[in-house]
Amino acid sequence: MANLFSACMCEGRKEVIGVFFGELADFIQHRMRMSHIYQPAMILTLLRSHGRCHESAIAKAILEYDQSQIEYYTKITNNMVGRVLRNHQIVQKHRQDYMLVDFDTLSPTEIQALITLCEQKLQEYLDKRGRAIWNHRTNTAGYISGTIRYEVLKRAKFHCELCGIAADEKALEVDHIIPRNHGGSDDLSNFQALCYSCNAMKRDQAVPFARSP
Repeated sequence: MANLFSACMCEGRKEVIGVFFGELADFIQHRMRMSHIYQPAMILTLLRSHGRCHESAIAKAILEYDQSQIEYYTKITNNMVGRVLRNHQIVQKHRQDYMLVDFDTLSPTEIQALITLCEQKLQEYLDKRGRAIWNHRTNTAGYISGTIRYEVLKRAKFHCELCGIAADEKALEVDHIIPRNHGGSDDLSNFQALCYSCNAMKRDQAVPFARSP
């Protein structure tokens, strides 16, 4: 651990190394057994938060390392919300960057007012729909990886497989055809792309549909 101790130098003078530092450094370097990125990500978050952090903040920090979820929401950004906002001429895209049209014309007061409007819109939607909008991501529904989500959406050509509405008109969710709690598998053939309305009506019942060839 010589490199770690050498990093604890202050103006050319070695600081007094605490007992907990040695224990934690030894755990990280030699005793941490990893099956995923969770342990170092959690410790890192706590260190950056002065030793204490709310559980939800730790969960968000871990999520930042989940590349499958980043890829999934990048595809959502480009194929759904980004397309809708471009069609309404609210944003434009240059390579991989999105830009608000005429953002430079907004004053700081106007920007803050628009931020407040967006926050109100989010809260109104969450108050109306509640946690149901995330049901497809809960443990009871079963975790669905970003890769599977994208493959199912691509197979459905970004349309609801029940009513046919396009993803740029209504957000799509990926769900099991036969729910896991009814014996359904996690095979790709047991997933379907549904809009929010169709998925809400499904209510854990196996729903037949005509999948696009």
